[in-house]
Amino acid sequence: MPIAHRQAELDWLRGLMLVLMTMTHLPTWYSAAMGQPFGYVSAAEGFVFLSGFLVGAVYTRVAREEGFATMRRRVWRRAGVIYAAHAAVLLFLLFVVLPIAVARGAHPITDLASFDLAHPVFALLAGLALVYNPPLLDILPMYVVFMLAAPFMIESGERHGWRAIGVASALLWLGAQVGLGRDVYAMVTTHWPEVVPYRETGAFSYFAWQAVWTAGIWAGSRSLDGNPLPRLASRRAIGIAAVVALAFFAWRHLAGQVPSSPPIVDLLLDKWHLGALRIVDFAALVTLVLAVRPAIARIAESSMVARMGRVSLTVFAAHAAICLVVLAFVADPAPAHLSWRDTALLLATLAALYGVAWIATEGRRAWPALSAPPRADTGR
Repeated sequence: MPIAHRQAELDWLRGLMLVLMTMTHLPTWYSAAMGQPFGYVSAAEGFVFLSGFLVGAVYTRVAREEGFATMRRRVWRRAGVIYAAHAAVLLFLLFVVLPIAVARGAHPITDLASFDLAHPVFALLAGLALVYNPPLLDILPMYVVFMLAAPFMIESGERHGWRAIGVASALLWLGAQVGLGRDVYAMVTTHWPEVVPYRETGAFSYFAWQAVWTAGIWAGSRSLDGNPLPRLASRRAIGIAAVVALAFFAWRHLAGQVPSSPPIVDLLLDKWHLGALRIVDFAALVTLVLAVRPAIARIAESSMVARMGRVSLTVFAAHAAICLVVLAFVADPAPAHLSWRDTALLLATLAALYGVAWIATEGRRAWPALSAPPRADTGR
């Protein structure tokens, strides 16, 4: 089915990921209780996969209709927009939120940005260079890097097929499981006089998470020619996926977000290196989403969540800014008990994010002279 016919449900899914991220990142009771609500899979996996899917679908179409050179220019232009969003949130943290947190003694922010407090100029330059990536600000740099690589993946997939790309992606993922990222970091920084500590470069292992991105781009590109995952639509596949997803769901809610498990199980469930069990759980959930796709499409047309998903980059940046401000004014980043303040804060934040989405989508109609002309893209 062409991507144009699936835009509504994809927007709804991206909006859902944004809602889940907001619940996870706000310092409320909901963060621990509702984090990874469907199993040992977070909103990040869904967000990265959906972003890759849309990039594959939108820009493969551009490549086929207007050529690879045009496709490259548009992808890299989009990467520039994402970089600008990252830079804006980073500067907001360093020059607005951090001074407030220091004055208030707000440890959630001062701990989060401790490297900047120790090396302010170097941290600023390293952050703009996508090397220093504090928590909450580490997914957009990864997105930029993946976008820069996307044109080469799309062109190679169109010219030579996707098998070699899939094998290379699997090997990189395997390497990440045995410390490839840290080894590459050590090799690159051997002769540097001053470097960003490895823990400050971001929680996500790029070598692992590229697997989700690659799967998304492949699925999006193939969607232009029909259903890229036909075997997942079979009753048997859906039944197996339901059993697997239910098992992970029960495990998550019985054992908690971070279960007490042997080290090997912890490794297989590790989020930052995308452990194998997480991939199994995610694949099962993707299968179930495909099975209920028509139902999602029906509710997506008039959904507030879908509106947020249509401008996911704008809403994501706004959510990060709001969460940083809230962290600068709280003492306890993880309340143990639910209070009305937690619910009020969450609802107010979601309302604000919907307001941002409304302005970004409807604002051009109300103030056309102040907005750019609309265009199809992967989320403004």
